[in-house]
Amino acid sequence: MMKRSYINSLSNGLKVFCLSTALLAFASCEEDFEAIPVEQFTEDFVFSTTDSLGVQARQNLAAIYSTMYNRHNRIGGDYLDAATDDAISSTINESDVDRLAMGRYTQTNMIGSVMNLAVNYQAIRMANIFIANIDKVPLKDTFGDGMPLNLAWKNEARFIRAYHYFELLKRFGGMPLMGDTILGLDDDLELPRNSFEECLEYIISELEDIEDGLRTYPLADLTSEAHVVTAEAAMALRVRVLLYAASPLFNGGNIGQSAEEKALLGYAQYDEQRWQRAADAARYFMDNYGHNFSLNSSFKDVFITDGNPEIIFFRQGGNNTNIEATNGPVGYSGNNLGQGRTSPSQNLVDAFLMKDGKTIDDPTSAYSYLPFRPYENRDPRLKATVLHNTATWLNKEIETFEGGKDNPKGASQKTKTSYYMRKFMGNFENQDAYANVRHNWIELRYAEVLMSFAEAQNEVSGPTSEVEDVIFSIRERAGIDPGSDGRFGLQQGLTKEAMREVIQNEKRIEFAFEEHRYWDLRRWKKASEVYSPENPVRGLVLVKTPTGFNVNEVDLLELDFEERRYFYPIPYSEILNNKNMVQNPGW
Repeated sequence: MMKRSYINSLSNGLKVFCLSTALLAFASCEEDFEAIPVEQFTEDFVFSTTDSLGVQARQNLAAIYSTMYNRHNRIGGDYLDAATDDAISSTINESDVDRLAMGRYTQTNMIGSVMNLAVNYQAIRMANIFIANIDKVPLKDTFGDGMPLNLAWKNEARFIRAYHYFELLKRFGGMPLMGDTILGLDDDLELPRNSFEECLEYIISELEDIEDGLRTYPLADLTSEAHVVTAEAAMALRVRVLLYAASPLFNGGNIGQSAEEKALLGYAQYDEQRWQRAADAARYFMDNYGHNFSLNSSFKDVFITDGNPEIIFFRQGGNNTNIEATNGPVGYSGNNLGQGRTSPSQNLVDAFLMKDGKTIDDPTSAYSYLPFRPYENRDPRLKATVLHNTATWLNKEIETFEGGKDNPKGASQKTKTSYYMRKFMGNFENQDAYANVRHNWIELRYAEVLMSFAEAQNEVSGPTSEVEDVIFSIRERAGIDPGSDGRFGLQQGLTKEAMREVIQNEKRIEFAFEEHRYWDLRRWKKASEVYSPENPVRGLVLVKTPTGFNVNEVDLLELDFEERRYFYPIPYSEILNNKNMVQNPGW
């Protein structure tokens, strides 16, 4: 961390604890706080030795929770997937995701919505202060199984701390580890970066250590406690972290040149055992916690139905129509008017399977582009993810042809691809108006654990029956036809390499717009291939005719990718203020 900027962003209020923005955020929620001047929000007040109910400490923990991302439209108003080949932003001005996709950033001109490492360190500092002080509070209550509140709350803060370290690790590589240390203004703040392996093992050890000190499903009070960190959340995050560590970018394929750079950005040599470790972590989750989870029967309802059996951990969202208003089609009025912020690409649409599990380029599939029937007999997840021309929405047919009601001439913001995003929105196909929908962000769901197991196990042993069973279960829930052989379109006798391609495409369509594609392309080290002039982001131009539509596929954004962009630059201000801070390669 950096001498000046670390003090500015993290060390303010060492004695006057509640001067941080996050603590001010909850102060106005409690009448007792309103009568107390801000300068009196000291550690002794928040962690009062007489507060047996833990009122102030609970609010402080809520503020720490609030540092975790609700990722809906969070990148300057867009989804992160709009910085990949899956979508583009519909805004008329250059957006943050446009800059991300095109690489228009430097160490002196960062993109704050995704590259502000001070936000992560501020959250880590808040968690450290909570961890160091919560045992002062004489909490008398326990949870139903007798677990002390102090223990569970402390471990929830440790989870959030590990979460923020992982967010740093995947963006920047190894960064300074603080442990439980809370630095003061007079301490040496010019800390060196820890290695990738040191950061990785710290995160994993934290997640493993807190497992037995967290609540587990089923939770006693799903109304007020459903969003809390549980043992299942800790173990699911462990699976994700280990899968990243095993992936090509980090597992012997990092972009470092010197030994020091390689140590900061991953492992110098490939080791198959890292895949085995990820597979074992996923298997551990399935064996020990899988009985509490299952794939929700309806794919599209996973994201709008509280308490469904697929959710492992979520960030709370409002009960509103914000996602619909921001991303829905523009061809409506009043409260039904959408801004159409997200334009899914033809690239993404083409990735979806046919209903029999075959790809659209399989010569034996029933796919038909001309005459124009490309959406017939497709994987039902396509309909649950993308709104296309002729689809039904709000009891009307979507019109994204030129001059259609959802693609009007002269509109300042509308679809750029002839598609709108449908995922995360309520079931409004056959309703006349939007109504409030619960829009939580599902951070961890059981489908990810299953897919992580399949990916890691395939790298170790190839496409075994266990690996195939995961694909079968994902496709069965999606609504793919099993076929006479019960294989849901999956071919027999695939090689490890062919199964890898199947898994990567399945991950793409199952988790579209869930902030996986962007990071998956990097950890798979495929960004250089996908972000290339040979793979432009594509859309359609549709012209209505008396007999149907004239269809033109158009290139909308030509991408290019420099190897240095596998990791973000360390801000120049941090390099300037800390002589021990090493810049990432190429920046």
